[in-house]
Amino acid sequence: MRTVRTATEMQQVALSHKVGLVPTMGAFHEGHLSLMRAARAECASVVVSLFVNPTQFAANEDLELYPRDEERDARLATEVGVDVLFVPSAEELYPEGFATWVDVEEAGGEAAARPGHLRGVATVCVKLFNIVRPDVAFFGQKDAQQAAVLRRVVRDLNVDVELRVLPTVRDADGLALSSRNVYLSTAERAEALALPRALETGRSAHVQGSDPIAAARAALNGLEPDYVEVIDVGDARVLAAAARVGSTRLIDNVVLEGELR
Repeated sequence: MRTVRTATEMQQVALSHKVGLVPTMGAFHEGHLSLMRAARAECASVVVSLFVNPTQFAANEDLELYPRDEERDARLATEVGVDVLFVPSAEELYPEGFATWVDVEEAGGEAAARPGHLRGVATVCVKLFNIVRPDVAFFGQKDAQQAAVLRRVVRDLNVDVELRVLPTVRDADGLALSSRNVYLSTAERAEALALPRALETGRSAHVQGSDPIAAARAALNGLEPDYVEVIDVGDARVLAAAARVGSTRLIDNVVLEGELR
């Protein structure tokens, strides 16, 4: 596997079609690896970006504490057959004087809970699309709201890339895999299970013709959510929620109607 650290070098790397991109912030877990395997199965060349993007963190969030282990990540990426690991610096992607942003008009969910977050996601992903020039970019369902915003960006700005959204990977207890799960103590992890269980309760209520939001909120077992909302994400509607367990903020969602793809 080749490791690339500058945009110029990345653009000069000769890649065979079809090129797949898996954008990540590192601290790889099985969710990331499932996206890499899917890209490997479909594409002739696979690029994984590893960049903890400062522009999607607010001033009071965990940018400095976000887990980082490039050596481990590189080993795991090599094991699943990644061709190029793109590891740019913040200075590389946001040079001095940077002042151009991709701002998508969104309401509710993560847009309301984390002002500026989706702008940071959209901007860095457009930069990655322009640098890597992938045919397909792979995302996980856990970040369905990000994927929905990027679908709009790709459509509105005529970006020549196909987006693929794959199912959320969960631990055996049902908790969605996340790099932030390492922050959870044993007691907090047990408490965090209320989030996926509440969403499943909401989905069951929806199937039975009841209000999924009310059902999910009632099942949160003491967790105070940032939001519990039904959100349109492309061809699907999801019941999405975010809640803080201790100092760790977790997001999750389940599909109510349609199909994420």
